[in-house]
Amino acid sequence: MLQQHDRVDVLVVGGGTAGVVAAIQAARAGAQTMLVERGSQLGGTMTTGGVSFPGLYDAWGKQVIAGIGWELVTTAVALDGGELPDFEEDYGREHWRHHVRLNGPVYALVAEECCLQANVRLAYYELAAGAERTNDGWRVRTVGKGLRREIHCRQLIDCTGNADMVAMAGYERVKSGTLQPGTLMMKLVGYDVDALDEAAIQARYEEALAAGALQPGDYQHKAIPFIHFLRNGGANAQHVFGAESSTSATQSEANIAGRASMLRLLRFVRCLPGCENTRIQYMAAETAVRESYRIVGEIEVTHDDYVTGRVFGDAIGYSYYPIDVHDEGGVAPRHLQRGVIPTIPLRALVPKGSRDLLVAGRCISSDRQANSALRVQATCMATGQAAGACAALAARGGVSPGEVRHEDLVSLLREHAAIVP
Repeated sequence: MLQQHDRVDVLVVGGGTAGVVAAIQAARAGAQTMLVERGSQLGGTMTTGGVSFPGLYDAWGKQVIAGIGWELVTTAVALDGGELPDFEEDYGREHWRHHVRLNGPVYALVAEECCLQANVRLAYYELAAGAERTNDGWRVRTVGKGLRREIHCRQLIDCTGNADMVAMAGYERVKSGTLQPGTLMMKLVGYDVDALDEAAIQARYEEALAAGALQPGDYQHKAIPFIHFLRNGGANAQHVFGAESSTSATQSEANIAGRASMLRLLRFVRCLPGCENTRIQYMAAETAVRESYRIVGEIEVTHDDYVTGRVFGDAIGYSYYPIDVHDEGGVAPRHLQRGVIPTIPLRALVPKGSRDLLVAGRCISSDRQANSALRVQATCMATGQAAGACAALAARGGVSPGEVRHEDLVSLLREHAAIVP
């Protein structure tokens, strides 16, 4: 097996929503940067997971998250001939109307191009197998197809979504006893929803559920008629209970369960009057996971911090989304009070007691309720950019992230179009 050795200033592990932005920011700030991704493309949940409607970038009539993530999103939308939502329109509690609809494959192309233009070194099909402290940073081992790699880095950024590097480095992470369900994103076509008999379809749905032809979670909403599933082509309307991505075994189980659910749905829908020609137009490559591990950071963002809009002294960005815990009953978002815009402290990106290590994305330090809102894509992009900027400054100054001057970090982030409190 081929052995390879690399030395960089900043190593980002995980090329998903946060990792792409972190790597581009670190590289644009002058750091030699490498990005390791277990799959074949960048974008994570937005591409491989099929959740190609990131949000929320605005709150109460003004933009609160911008920067590199926003640059990638708007570039992808324009290249695909799409349109941005009308952010001046107040949709009240219909927050999904402010999600940005984009083409996932186009986003993956744009993200890769921007990484290459910034001189980010990309390593696909590689999994981290270990992390050890050195005198001047970290030694990370990865395993790929026919390749073993040893990477020496001054700063390490964990964007795995599961805090994998944090665990390998020996720092604490936590996981709730009951996890939010995942979803296998899909798109069914081949019928005219306006020509369907809603009452008859609902009766058939309830019969199928009672008979076991469909199972709980195949359609996530208990209180909303099944016609809603058909109206949206099944998009984001399924729940895969217990979906977890922290090991290959649990991700495999989530994928298998998601696909079995989709097959049940396809067979059921094709038996409905008017839906005989239904077909699958799109299915994501893997089940998207909402919840896994969270780090124990230097500070934990709590539910109260989030819903009151606490402004932290070391805030590196904003977040905006309802409290959004999915469970067996579906989801009932709890919206923020008008005018509230939560902030994110740098300390929530720093594993407690660590040096030269940052985390970005859904596994930042937060309680379960706050995390259900912090996990969304726009916020992950904001934390990714902050982590990339902080790591670059730390590598340049020969210090740990917690020792970077806050005013220097804010200045660098603003230089790259991020919005900082």
